[in-house]
Amino acid sequence: MVHSFAFVYGIAFVIAGIEHFRGPQKFVEIVPPYFPFALFLVYLAGAMEIAGGLGIIYPETREIAGRLMALFLIAVYPANFYMWISDVPFNGTRLTTNGHLIRAVGQLLLIAAALGLSGDLQRLRK
Repeated sequence: MVHSFAFVYGIAFVIAGIEHFRGPQKFVEIVPPYFPFALFLVYLAGAMEIAGGLGIIYPETREIAGRLMALFLIAVYPANFYMWISDVPFNGTRLTTNGHLIRAVGQLLLIAAALGLSGDLQRLRK
């Protein structure tokens, strides 16, 4: 069961990462203006999503990949927050406040899933 979830989770990040290279402009638009080199950061985020997704899929690298994915998801949240407070559309779509709240909860769930796949959530229970 864990391997199936890790596969689905990992593939979703690989696909999202590839999208950073196929259509980078929609991601550039949500990079906060106080971050320099927005296009580079979009490509870097895409590469990290691909690497992290692949790392989650393989049991041998899942522990470290899960931890790094959790840190990555925290690190990219400023773009989501900037998109929210500045009402920046993503790919032509503006989210409502409820849409942004759902997205924030989704981000927390992705972080929890990454830590669950790394085994860290299970270790906290002990």
